[in-house]
Amino acid sequence: MKVLYAAAMTAALLMGPAAYAQEAAADNTAILLEKVRADKKLLVAANMNLTEQEATAFWPVYEAYQKEWDGMNGRIKDTIKRYADAYNAGTVPDDMAKKLLDEALAIEAAELDLKKSYLPKFGKVLPAAKVARYYQIENKIRSAIKADLAGGIPLVQ
Repeated sequence: MKVLYAAAMTAALLMGPAAYAQEAAADNTAILLEKVRADKKLLVAANMNLTEQEATAFWPVYEAYQKEWDGMNGRIKDTIKRYADAYNAGTVPDDMAKKLLDEALAIEAAELDLKKSYLPKFGKVLPAAKVARYYQIENKIRSAIKADLAGGIPLVQ
């Protein structure tokens, strides 16, 4: 059962502010979160092959996009926390399972909407092939995070 709380902490560390940590741990989490974000940005930069002009136009759009993902990540973290609480209390009741499933599907739909909404914004500052490359990089990073989270979240009982 404690495994699920570990998954929730992974979500908090990788995708949003730590809601579960004590004050001192929250400071450490903030530092870790900034490092993860900086490392992600370096990974994106190393793989985008941007010209100077493209980089100047790309990074502000990237930062705005990441800020919007922060809100999405908060929803994911909150959903994992609610599931952890229900799971650790015993069998997850059907009504809670339905609410959590509905929220998970709503998050997936919102993620797709966010990606679609930024497609023209990235398209204004980069050629289509580089926009596609960026979306591939983002998808790979998010897939790795989601795989890590899924590994620590037990199935509903």
